[in-house]
Amino acid sequence: MVTQPGKPAPDTARRSERSRRAIYEAALALVVEAGYPKTTIEGIAARAGVGKQTIYRWWGSKADVLLEAFLDLGGQAVRDAGAAEHEPYAIPDTGDLAADLKAVLRATVDQLSDPRFEAPSRALAAEGVVDEQVGREFTAKLLEPSLQLYADRLRAAQEAGQVRADLDLRIALEFFVSPLAQRWLQHTGPISYEYTDTLVDYALHGLAPR
Repeated sequence: MVTQPGKPAPDTARRSERSRRAIYEAALALVVEAGYPKTTIEGIAARAGVGKQTIYRWWGSKADVLLEAFLDLGGQAVRDAGAAEHEPYAIPDTGDLAADLKAVLRATVDQLSDPRFEAPSRALAAEGVVDEQVGREFTAKLLEPSLQLYADRLRAAQEAGQVRADLDLRIALEFFVSPLAQRWLQHTGPISYEYTDTLVDYALHGLAPR
């Protein structure tokens, strides 16, 4: 490419980043407005102001676009909360396991109730049931990192003698994570702070009389 004297060469990296962000925003907006089945690559491209070939150069399907856009949205939420862009997130350890778990689950309730997160996360979860590849990526990129945060916090409590030494951490975290996910996905009841606080109490103290 020949540039005129005195004019800088076009910044292709910056242009590509603008296009990528426009595609993220278009994909998330369309899923919220039209639903996952009616969201198409053509629609995303038109909304983002790019050609279809631009999207297919970076992603193989609309599920791939939405998954990456949703991951970016989650990362932006963490940054908006004050964390550095590349700072790994962790469940705070105040020494009070119940309080820490209740705090992070309350934040999860807020996120699941936010339309920006709810529509794309429901779409990805539903698509992952019928598309094995999407399901594997959804699990690896979204579910596993979140579950590992709970496992790490429970391990710290285990090392502090706050929970049993022989506890299977992955099974233990399911006592409060899985019921919340099931209720949210299947609309079997409202999700609230009171509900998630109760999940933690039941998980930590059991059902037997105290």
